[in-house]
Amino acid sequence: MTALTTYQIYDLLNRSHPLWLVRIDLSAANLLWIDLSECNLNWANLNKADMNWANLRKASLIKANLSMANLFEAHLSMATMNEANFTRANLTRADLSKSDLIEALMVEANLNRANLSKANLNRANLNGASMVRADLSKASIVNANLYGVDLTMANLFEANLAGTNLKGANLTGADLTAANLSKTDITDVEMKDADLTDTIMPDGSKHI
Repeated sequence: MTALTTYQIYDLLNRSHPLWLVRIDLSAANLLWIDLSECNLNWANLNKADMNWANLRKASLIKANLSMANLFEAHLSMATMNEANFTRANLTRADLSKSDLIEALMVEANLNRANLSKANLNRANLNGASMVRADLSKASIVNANLYGVDLTMANLFEANLAGTNLKGANLTGADLTAANLSKTDITDVEMKDADLTDTIMPDGSKHI
């Protein structure tokens, strides 16, 4: 992985887009408001990078390291982030709609009020993540790990959570209208005031 000076980073990121940034080292870099839309950042090291309000729309971040990165209100819609590492990253109010996060590592990530509508989170690990008021409507979250996740007031309308581990999760006030919970583990799940209209329950029955 190539390490760059601050000047080199500034020079590179201001060249014509889209950029080929595979395996680049931008760890701890100040990338506020940066436009990396449609750029290739596969295997990039963005650990602890400050990327508030960054534009990463349609970017490729396959297996990239974004652990502890600050992505407050970042634009990541339609980005490809399969197997990316977002451990303890701040994604508060980030737009991840229609993004691919298959097998992504998002342990203890902050996704409060994030937009994950129609995102693909199949087999992702969100153990201990905070997703208060997150929009997961029509998202695919099949066989994922949501152990202990805080989904208070989250929007899970028509979300597919088949086979997912929800053990110990907090779904207080969540909208689970027409969601699929088939074969999910809901041991010790808090569902007070959750909307379960037409929800497919773990045993395959539909809640009325």
